[in-house]
Amino acid sequence: MPRKGRHTTKAVAAEAAVEERMDADQQPQSEQDAGEEAVNPYKDTYDWIHCIIVAIIVCVLVFVLLARVITVRGSSMLPTLEENDRIVITRLAGDYEYGDIVVLQKDSFRTEPIVKRVIGTAGQTLEFNFTEGTVTVDGKRLYENYIREKTYDSYHIMDPDYYEVYGIDPEKDVGEDWVRVTVPEGCLFVMGDNRNNSSDSRVATVAYVDTRDVMGKAVFRLYPFHKMGAIYGAELNDG
Repeated sequence: MPRKGRHTTKAVAAEAAVEERMDADQQPQSEQDAGEEAVNPYKDTYDWIHCIIVAIIVCVLVFVLLARVITVRGSSMLPTLEENDRIVITRLAGDYEYGDIVVLQKDSFRTEPIVKRVIGTAGQTLEFNFTEGTVTVDGKRLYENYIREKTYDSYHIMDPDYYEVYGIDPEKDVGEDWVRVTVPEGCLFVMGDNRNNSSDSRVATVAYVDTRDVMGKAVFRLYPFHKMGAIYGAELNDG
């Protein structure tokens, strides 16, 4: 019996020694884990800051390279757009078509951007009757429910001094109250929705707009907030 007790005591001592060694081995790892836990909050903060910076850079690149915000100046696009409206324009919205609202910059007319609506594209024949206030595209009279009033002002387009600018043949393209033009290749004919208070393609310094002078197509209104939303072009409607 005494011999058995000595063996038991030795076994207990051996187990205690093993446990101490295990505790000693685990202690540095525990201290390391505690150290990592202390660093983690700073790492998370750094990751958030990094994500925010990347997001800002991406947004800047998108607006610089793909889209821009333009402020509408003047009243030429009433009632569709008002002065100080903020609109987003992009070059990635496809080819320019009838009814699209575009922003262009033509130094021969004005250095700051102007906002107009596409009425005719390359190869289309437009006819204006300034007594009736009507517009015809390729023989189809337009039903323009987006304009403020009918088109009564001809500005320069019926002035013989500017026939050459518009390629008008006085023998067949102009009458007492009407005129007919054909839009050249690579160009657009644009007008404001406020037809009788808009300097647009009827003015010789604008005339046909080279598509390379178009900064982009309006796709979204940012401001005023109660009118925020997508901007859609008008459909060709001969009503």
